[in-house]
Amino acid sequence: MNRAALYLAGAALAVACARSPAEPPDPFPALPQAEIEVATAGGAYRFRVWIAADDRSRTRGLMFVREMAAERGMLFLFEVPQPAAFWMKDTYLSLDLVFIDPLGRVLNIARNTRPFSLTPIESDGPVIAVLEVAAGTAERIGLVPGDRIELPSLRTTSRPETALQVAPIAKRSFFRAKVGP
Repeated sequence: MNRAALYLAGAALAVACARSPAEPPDPFPALPQAEIEVATAGGAYRFRVWIAADDRSRTRGLMFVREMAAERGMLFLFEVPQPAAFWMKDTYLSLDLVFIDPLGRVLNIARNTRPFSLTPIESDGPVIAVLEVAAGTAERIGLVPGDRIELPSLRTTSRPETALQVAPIAKRSFFRAKVGP
C-alpha cells in the first residue's frame, strides 16, 4: 500500500471516529448502579439505573442532567414504605416518575413531567422506591399501575411473600432541593 493510500485510510478513520457519538460522561460516578427489570403485558424491559439511597443523592436526583439514554434511569430507594412527593426544580429533562409499592408493583405513574416545575408530583400511597426514566418511556413500553418492577437488591420486591407490612405512616413529602452553593 502506498503512502497516499495510508494517509487516506487514516483520514477516513479519523472522520469516522469524530462522527461517532461519544457516550456522555457519567454524571454520577460515585453512585452505585444496578440493572432492574420492568415486566409489562408487552414484555420485560431492562434499565441500568443509578441508585439514590441516601438523603444527599435523593435530594440531587437528576437535577442538572441534560441528556440521558433511553435505557437509563435513577432509582430512589427508601428505608421504609412512605408517601413520596417530588418536584422538577433544576431538572432539565422531562421524566416519567414510576412510584413502586412495597411489593414491587407500580402504584402510579407521573408521565411527561414538566422540567423546572415546583408543582409537587405525589405517590398515591406508601412507596419503597421511585424510578425516574426519560419522558415517554412508560407509554413506549406499555407500563401501567400493577405491573411489576424487579429490584433484586430489595427483599421487599424480589420475594413478595417476605414483603414488609406497610404500617400507617404520617404523610411525609420528599422534595428535591438544590444542593451546593
